[in-house]
Amino acid sequence: MAKKLQIDFVSDVVCPWCAVGLASLETALKKLDGEIEAELHFQPFELNPDMAPEGEDRDEHLAKKYGRSKAEFAASREMIRERAAAVGFTMNPQERIYNTFDAHRLLHWAALVDKPNNGTKQAALKHALLRAYFTDARNIADADVLVAAAKEAGLDEKEARAILAGDRYGAETRLEEQAWLAAGINSVPAIVVNRTYLISGGQPPEVFEAHLREMAQKEA
Repeated sequence: MAKKLQIDFVSDVVCPWCAVGLASLETALKKLDGEIEAELHFQPFELNPDMAPEGEDRDEHLAKKYGRSKAEFAASREMIRERAAAVGFTMNPQERIYNTFDAHRLLHWAALVDKPNNGTKQAALKHALLRAYFTDARNIADADVLVAAAKEAGLDEKEARAILAGDRYGAETRLEEQAWLAAGINSVPAIVVNRTYLISGGQPPEVFEAHLREMAQKEA
């Protein structure tokens, strides 16, 4: 019988390593099919909570934040692009970085839609948001982009737009963010298993596979 594990994937939708990490994790879970049954939840984390809705130039923002050169960033992006391609995720250049709070509000809503229906709308929305930003280079703070992602995920288009027009799920999302910060999560992706074990970073599939198998054995 497969061992059930709850996996909380704490991440941001403008975090390239989060896109790589999710694709790697899902690759590992496919290999563990029959051994592990994962209940996957996406939890909010904002890399840039104070960023204005119009965003900032990506290189300028990163240079201020990390103090590295454009050449260093270019080399890092190419390495991430290759890692993403290796796990089936297409990553194209995005010249701006955006505020992601509204995206997290929609992800919170999608989780509520999932609960009574045992659905996978939240996972579908997470994938749609990552593709919109990293593959299609869309403005992930724009309401039309977010509504299109919700529609792609099979969520109600009108409801998504109504949520974005107000502040619904804002307080709940802030509380979730603060809870994960209080738990010691200060970098992403952070993969928390059964609220006990932590796997940090966009690890290769084989690393996720080994860790998850070990954790399942400990929980048996």
